[in-house]
Amino acid sequence: MTQKPAGLRWGVLATGGIAHAFTSDLRTAGLDVRAVGSRSARSAEAFAAEFGIANAHGSYEALVADPEVDIVYVATPHPAHAENALAAIAAGKHVLVEKPFTLTGEEAARVADAAAGAGVLAMEAMWTRYLPHMARIRELLADGALGEVRTVFADHTQRISTDPAHRLNALELGGGALLDLGIYPVSFAWDVLGAPETVTARARLAETGADAEVATIMTHTGGALSTSISSSRAAGPNTAHVVGTEARIDIDRVWYCPTSFRLLGPDGTVLEDHVSRVDGRGMQFQALAAERLIAAGAIDSDVLPLAESVAIMRTLDTVREQIGLRYPQE
Repeated sequence: MTQKPAGLRWGVLATGGIAHAFTSDLRTAGLDVRAVGSRSARSAEAFAAEFGIANAHGSYEALVADPEVDIVYVATPHPAHAENALAAIAAGKHVLVEKPFTLTGEEAARVADAAAGAGVLAMEAMWTRYLPHMARIRELLADGALGEVRTVFADHTQRISTDPAHRLNALELGGGALLDLGIYPVSFAWDVLGAPETVTARARLAETGADAEVATIMTHTGGALSTSISSSRAAGPNTAHVVGTEARIDIDRVWYCPTSFRLLGPDGTVLEDHVSRVDGRGMQFQALAAERLIAAGAIDSDVLPLAESVAIMRTLDTVREQIGLRYPQE
């Protein structure tokens, strides 16, 4: 396990499922989780007892004001991300904001501006970017191992719930496949091919108006293409592929989690077989990256710069405009 830098104190804002997964991985990595905040004191106390956290707060306001907290992990539903991140920044805290960074591109820009003005790190918790197999893939791309990259394919498809009250089907909670699932392949395409020059999207909307399935085709610099499919109603292969003129990368399921990949020549020869062996789920790598950046005096990620997170949210805005998806908060 990578050794942690010295000593940031983490505060966890919210106590839902993703907060549990993240905090478990921080504990696995030996990081200092100092406080938790919830809208319910009982929920905060139960979470603190589960993970051995010293400070439990019955409000988000109390958490961001805690003088023993250096960095806040925002784990609330999408529509609250901007508000919670801005509150933490105003209190002088660094922030790691669960993906999607915000609900809209406009909100993302406001958070980015506030963080820059306060001189604190604001980072999107797109944990996949920080996983070991993704770091190796970026090395191969930088070394030209694939030749000219022509296409990226990725899906994120799960069978989750048809219940109209479920978070993924509730528009007021930012529901839909795009922001929860589709952001992974869209962000991956950005990582490999850079900003899209054109975006085309189609979707099937659920009974509530949230998107159940979304497909995208994007063109990138030099004519490269990326395609993605996301679904909350049906489970697909959850694999990803990067195809170049000299080789391709096939990432196994589940490609956005710690997994294996192969670098293959045009004739199918295996040029590299990479297997990730990671403790826990792997969410600790983004936290370790945040700690290293702050220790170095940086206020932006070198793996996923904040300007890119803002631009990705604007790409998702474009997708939503094309598929006719609008949230009540807009």
